[in-house]
Amino acid sequence: MKDRKGFFRFGSSSVVSAADLAQLVRAPAALSVPGDVIAGAAAAGRPLNSRVLGTIGSSVCLYWAGMALNDYADATVDAVERPQRPVPSGRIPRRTALAVAGGLTAAGLGLAAAANGRRGLLGALPLTGLIWAYDLGLKSTRAGAATMAAARTVDVLSGALATAPTGTALRRGAVPAALVGVHTYTLTALSRHEISGAPTRVPATTLAVSTATALVTALPTVLPTTRTAALSRPDLRTAVTATGALAYLATYGTAQARAVRKPSGANVRRAVGAGILGLLPLQAALTACAGAPAVAAVLGVAHPLARRLARRISPT
Repeated sequence: MKDRKGFFRFGSSSVVSAADLAQLVRAPAALSVPGDVIAGAAAAGRPLNSRVLGTIGSSVCLYWAGMALNDYADATVDAVERPQRPVPSGRIPRRTALAVAGGLTAAGLGLAAAANGRRGLLGALPLTGLIWAYDLGLKSTRAGAATMAAARTVDVLSGALATAPTGTALRRGAVPAALVGVHTYTLTALSRHEISGAPTRVPATTLAVSTATALVTALPTVLPTTRTAALSRPDLRTAVTATGALAYLATYGTAQARAVRKPSGANVRRAVGAGILGLLPLQAALTACAGAPAVAAVLGVAHPLARRLARRISPT
């Protein structure tokens, strides 16, 4: 509950500033979430409607819940590796981080149900399960990267489910969901080396995979033709798709190349941050390829805003 301007009260004793809450949930990084849903919805034939907007709200809440839960679960490790974070620094009690995660999870599921009924929960429930399983047990295992990739894959499919019957949604949303999933897998694999640095082969491999992802995304036939795609101008669609794919490589690819040359922890962290925000141009390219270049352009405009905000609050 809000206690006074800029502060929130949790229970009878914990008062937390809005700035610390924003840092806990990596607030600006949530700008990478709406594009998942929009790319899936565009592939299914309708990039924006009230159900899509409700699904976006649900996914943002679940993303923020995952960030808070991550800091709850990693409090002991962060005390050594990232003592400046809100939980290990003592600015936010650990139990409060768990309460924030639980409250945001409930909000996310509620929004999904309100926006799209049972079909909304068909996407939100698996997404919730993957987020909590990753943070509470799978993160440090071999299944960690695949779990996080699956979460982003489901997020894209939730957008398709918001606009089309289940069978159609899963079929049409499969390609963008897979490409976002592949990106997330490379990003999560790279993030394992944020503190101590990585063997050169790790950023070299993720760079090769993300380059292939950009090339596949830029192909004009990567997504099935929908009514939205048929009505869009082919030249504009191609131009925005190519621009998004190039912007993706120019940010995430360049940061990974720097990590290949010098795979220090600092360079790996920069590459991971670039990869989180690099989702926006990738999502823009997928949305344009599906036939919604105007909506894709909005995602592209959000990318520099997200990068600017990331200078104030780290997305990692």
